This record gives sequence, structure tokens and C-alpha cells, in this order.
Amino acid sequence: MNSLLEKSPKLHAWYKASRPRVFTATYVPILLAGAIALQNDVFKIIPFVLALIGTVLLQTGANLVNEYFDFVRGADELKQAGQGMTIKQNILSPREVLMGAVATIIIGSLIGIYLVSQSGSLLWIIGILGVFAAITYTAGPFPLAYNGLGELTAGIVFGPLVVVGAYYVMDTNISINLIWASVPIGLMVAAILHANNIRDYEADKSVNKRTTTVLFGVPFAKKEYAFLVFGAYMGVAILVLTGIAPPLALLALLTLPQAYPLIAMIFTETDPQRLHIAQGRTAQLHGRFGYALASGWVLSVLIVAVG
Repeated sequence: MNSLLEKSPKLHAWYKASRPRVFTATYVPILLAGAIALQNDVFKIIPFVLALIGTVLLQTGANLVNEYFDFVRGADELKQAGQGMTIKQNILSPREVLMGAVATIIIGSLIGIYLVSQSGSLLWIIGILGVFAAITYTAGPFPLAYNGLGELTAGIVFGPLVVVGAYYVMDTNISINLIWASVPIGLMVAAILHANNIRDYEADKSVNKRTTTVLFGVPFAKKEYAFLVFGAYMGVAILVLTGIAPPLALLALLTLPQAYPLIAMIFTETDPQRLHIAQGRTAQLHGRFGYALASGWVLSVLIVAVG
């Protein structure tokens, strides 16, 4: 894969613009939904795979929309580090990125429409909210990311919305426990975006991109980051204590030692290049945390089945 990307600068640019290192934001909630469906004996492979593909396409569309509008609004001007920036580097044109966004959102939506026909009307609401978030995250008269709603939007979409949606295509019987189960990964995915906003503080402030970091300042933002990360771990512990999650879900806590140096990095570093590394490692932590959580759920199912 890497050699292929190296041989084709254009393909490599599309790869960068799609921002694959944050695709864990899709993989984790889909896998969690699958694990819970397996526990409830309602797992269906085809709807599961289609939900995964459709959500990845919508996330790619959202990333390309973000790439396009950050350039158009001038938010990329002072950035020293970050994902994408393929338009700024004159590799992809604004039109190419916009057309890529439109194409991926349309294909993802078509998959969603098919899944609606196979499940129920709740998926219409979830799908519409997902597409709305993908488009209005950086576009429109009130872009969510430019008005302090980026972390909240990411946490809701890639937490409860994706988990409930992915589960619903396999089983239309939704319980409130499904939403509670999604909260820890929603907090952790919000931490990825928040690390991004801490890194881009100066660049965002210069173009009046009112992220929570710009609105409340860097000292507050650092504390918010710690709250989001530690809140995810506390959330898992609460899920197990209340019986919503099986005890083996505590496997997610094995990643806690990786969280401490990340929080220390966020609190001490000021160089955007170093903070860019912290943002990438937050995405890695989210993935490992989420995979461990889902794996614990699946292992519990297997143990019960064997026993």
C-alpha cells in the first residue's frame, strides 16, 4: 500500500485528504455495535459490513468537506501541521476535493437508504442526522466546528449515533443501555478532535474559528482533554458496575498507561508539530481503547457459549 502511494502523488494526496488515521472513529463504534449484537444473538454479517462501508464513506465525505471549507475560509493559512492540507499544498484542487466529498457522501447515503429499506424508519433519522453533521461540520451559514460544537458533534455522531445505527440494521429492538454503552467511545473520539483544536489554536484564532479552545483558552482546553480521556475510562468502569457491560469490558483499562503520557504531552507541549503527534497518538489510543472494549464484550460471549 505504501509503495503504491509513493508512486502516485495524486493517490497519496487523496489518501491524506481522507484522513484515514482517524477512521478508528468509525471502526470502533461499528465493532462495539457488532459485539453487543453478538451478545444478544442478533448479529447479521451483511448489514454489519454495509453499515461499516457506508459510515466510512460518510466520514470520508465529512473529512473532505472539512478539507475544502478550511481552505476556503482560510483556516489552513497559518497551520504548521495537520492532516490533509492537500489544497494548500497545490496537490488537489478545491473542485476535486469538493467533488470527492459529494461522491462519497452520495454513495454512503445510498447504502444507508438500502439499509433503511431492510430495517426501519429510525435509521432515516439517524442517517439524516449523520449526513447533516458531515455537511454542516465546516459548511453552511453556521458551521458546527467554527462555533464551539465540534467535539460535541463528533462525540454524539461517532458514539451513540453510529452505535445505535449499526445495531439497528441488525435488530430494531433498541434499548437505552445501547446508548450508555456508546458514551465512553464518544468521549474518546471527542478527545481526538479536541487534541486537533489545541494544536491549531493560533491558526483557528486568526480566522475566528471559534473552537472550544479558542472560546475558553488553552489552559481550559488542556483540562477538557484530560476530562474526556479519563471520562472514557470512568465510563467503562461504571458500565461494568451497573451491569450494562460484561466484566471483561474492563480490558479497555489496559490502555490507561498509554493515556498518562499523552495527557502530559498535551499539558506541556506548545509546538504544533509535537501537538500533531499527540493528536495522532490520541487517535491510536481511541482505537486501542475501543478494540479492547469490543473484544472484552466478544470474549464474554464466547466464554458463555463454550460454558
